[in-house]
Amino acid sequence: MSFRSVLAFLAAVPMSIGGAYVSADWIEQRSAEVVEASLIDDGQDWAEVTANGLQVSLSGIAPDEASRFKVLSLVGQSVDPDRIVDQMDVRPTAEFKAPDFSIEMLRNDDGISLIGLMPASSDRAKIISSLQALEGMGEVTDLLETVDYDAPPAWQSALNFATDALRELPKSKVSATPGAVSVTAISESLEDKTRIEARLKRLTPSGIKLTMDISAPRQVITPFTLRYTLEDGAASFDACSADTQQTARRIINAAKDIGYDGASTCAIGLGMPSPFWGDAVATALTGLHELGGGALTISDADVTLVALDTVPQATFDRVVGELDANLPEVFSLHAVRPEKIVVDGTGDNEEIVEFVATRSPEGQVQLRGRLPDEQIKEIVASYARAAFGSNAVYVATRDDENLPADWSVRVLAALEALDKLQSGSVVVQDDYVEVRGVSGSKDTPSVISRILGDKLGDAANFDLSIRYDELLDPVLNIPTPEECVARVNAILTENKIEFEPSSSDLTDAANQTMDLIAAELLNCRRTSIEIGGHTDSQGREVMNLSLSQARADAILAALMERRILTRNITAKGYGESLPIADNDTEAGREINRRIEFKLLTDEPLPATDDASAGDTTETPSETETASE
Repeated sequence: MSFRSVLAFLAAVPMSIGGAYVSADWIEQRSAEVVEASLIDDGQDWAEVTANGLQVSLSGIAPDEASRFKVLSLVGQSVDPDRIVDQMDVRPTAEFKAPDFSIEMLRNDDGISLIGLMPASSDRAKIISSLQALEGMGEVTDLLETVDYDAPPAWQSALNFATDALRELPKSKVSATPGAVSVTAISESLEDKTRIEARLKRLTPSGIKLTMDISAPRQVITPFTLRYTLEDGAASFDACSADTQQTARRIINAAKDIGYDGASTCAIGLGMPSPFWGDAVATALTGLHELGGGALTISDADVTLVALDTVPQATFDRVVGELDANLPEVFSLHAVRPEKIVVDGTGDNEEIVEFVATRSPEGQVQLRGRLPDEQIKEIVASYARAAFGSNAVYVATRDDENLPADWSVRVLAALEALDKLQSGSVVVQDDYVEVRGVSGSKDTPSVISRILGDKLGDAANFDLSIRYDELLDPVLNIPTPEECVARVNAILTENKIEFEPSSSDLTDAANQTMDLIAAELLNCRRTSIEIGGHTDSQGREVMNLSLSQARADAILAALMERRILTRNITAKGYGESLPIADNDTEAGREINRRIEFKLLTDEPLPATDDASAGDTTETPSETETASE
């Protein structure tokens, strides 16, 4: 071979190699482009394609196994399957979320319909059979679906409570979800609405959130009454009636125009005596303001204006004349400028003629003062015994034949007013009636105003001083001291409070239990309670005493963290001194390691901020174990 031929050969070698590399790159690029195009066209853009020589590598995370297999199939149509390198992963399958369980129970005169989704573990047949057993109940339509998932916490208690609520409500919709029950219903009257709300609140299990929307037909207000007093710059509505919200706003705005800044509510109902009721009220309020004070009572179409005894006679005559002329037709005015009223309140004063009735918080009623004769005395006593109980009435009146002719009517009206109070007193004079006391209803002043306005007529000069006490309100369902402790104990029966070993630190589960206890104690602000800490007998006695005190203090601190007022709650450690089980066994020691809630008094604390829970006498009460 010549030298020239050798050089030509050597020059051709790199050119051949370079051409091979170029050809291989072109093949790789072309293969990758073809594969990527097919994947994009099919929407599988999550897959990544790389080519290495004749091999095509696939990578990326497939949404599911089906998508991965589809990519392999698509690529296999363009590339020999032997050249495919599968490096794809499949996204882990997330655990299926439990469905949202809920059930709606609809009840009317035709029957009950059940709609919703519930766990298969719920006793569907038992629910249906219990509802079918209701007296007078029509068909129960079962549209429920079930799935095989564990029941979430508080589902069963919500379902049971919803079923119980439906039994109470003939026309209602009751919805239950885990931990919550919603009630929408129609009641027969306002009194029935109040009764239903109070009962449902009382039956609500611990840990269940109850919402209620219970409507009632518009009440018939008879007599249609307004009562407004103004004295020493202080104004108040004892009663306010209106037929519509528009009329109510007319009345309240008229009161605000003369300086009223208190609560602005009027009872809406049927029975308005005239379409000009709002105009009559506004006109009379203006007249009362011009007099500088007094009391205004409107009962149906009768307007009674009692001025202060300090108003000048000329001013009284002018205002009364203008008011009488400006009142709408139908309304009649009776205006009084009384002499100074002196109340003795005993019924025994020789110069001040009175009838006095008092009612103690325990329900005992005393009748004192004057009645016309023995016959009227027996009538009054019989009425009182019927209203307050035959064994609760003590009569100590005396006869006075010189009393006014309407005296017995005034006395019976006053006793009817006293019956609306939990405790209090009434004083009856010739031209004046005074009612003072405590009630568990915000509507009591309005009710008493209607009673006295109706019964006393033109002589409706009366004064009300009635304090609302929420502890006596049946709608609020504020528990008694015994109920407070019992409800806490019920929580502790199912949820034992546990501490970290040899520590006063609450566990996470114990903190959840404290949330439930705190929710119950919100309504027990006037109940004196002791938190008692107890241990078993293992270890030194002094150490056990210290640990029990620390744990009781930890419970008290946990309540404070949850914004519970603790002035009525004390914490005391008893150590090993009060075992309730055998300390020689592990089971007994477990029982002895506990927290006890104990009632210190069966009397509520005074409603003052400085009341001390330490000034109480300990009495036995139910207790329950709660800590490790």
